[in-house]
Amino acid sequence: MPETSVAHFYDELTDDYHLIYPDWDASIRRQGGALDALIGTERAAVLDCSCGIGTQAIGLALHGHQVTGTDLSPRAAARAAREAAHRGLSLRTAAADMRRLPFPDGRFDTVLCADNSLPHLLTGQDVRAALAEMRRVLRPDGLLLISTRPYDDLLRDRPASTPPHVHRTTDGTEGEERTVTFQLWHWHDDGEHYDLEHFQLLPAGGEWSVKVRRTTYWALGQDRLAGLAAEAGFVDTEWRMPGATGFFQPLLVARAGE
Repeated sequence: MPETSVAHFYDELTDDYHLIYPDWDASIRRQGGALDALIGTERAAVLDCSCGIGTQAIGLALHGHQVTGTDLSPRAAARAAREAAHRGLSLRTAAADMRRLPFPDGRFDTVLCADNSLPHLLTGQDVRAALAEMRRVLRPDGLLLISTRPYDDLLRDRPASTPPHVHRTTDGTEGEERTVTFQLWHWHDDGEHYDLEHFQLLPAGGEWSVKVRRTTYWALGQDRLAGLAAEAGFVDTEWRMPGATGFFQPLLVARAGE
């Protein structure tokens, strides 16, 4: 797919992104708390290099960390900054490709790449480039946190869809409105890549309007991603599961080598 397609996917999704969560603010707090516990220090300089509309970045800022957010989507990064300001938080954001981060060497204590963002990169060369940039902007012994879908399980089953998620909104006058989100997955012949169709059904005057966005992912298994991280200069790599961390996806945790 063209490089711009990922930015286009999230530019189109930006205004409705919070609707994929039953309660976005609750998710911000829950994910921020789980990631803060992994960071384990106060006021860390954190780069969220796939910040989207700010779910994890805002959550970490609520815990007092000095967070910078970048995203391939200019509209998503701009919304993250607005959402943080609305909550009285400071969050610097910019549009940037994680393969070409606009920061000096050793700038951050922690780099975060959450919410299955890295697998938008579809080749080993691109993933290596992104990991090398994350390593470059980390101080020695800095912390890397990457979350992906549980691809070891998904590669065995190769599901064709995800269950629907329902977001409920009550405006106090018209009663409850619901938005339904689900995905269809179309696996490539190589068994590792898949095209995703992201469906949102939104209420529209007693009927439903449908929005469909499309993108592609690489189902990176855990051993493969850990090996690529080691090649990029990360050490002490390990996978931590949701049951242990309280975060909603498996997390690759590693340190920048000396």
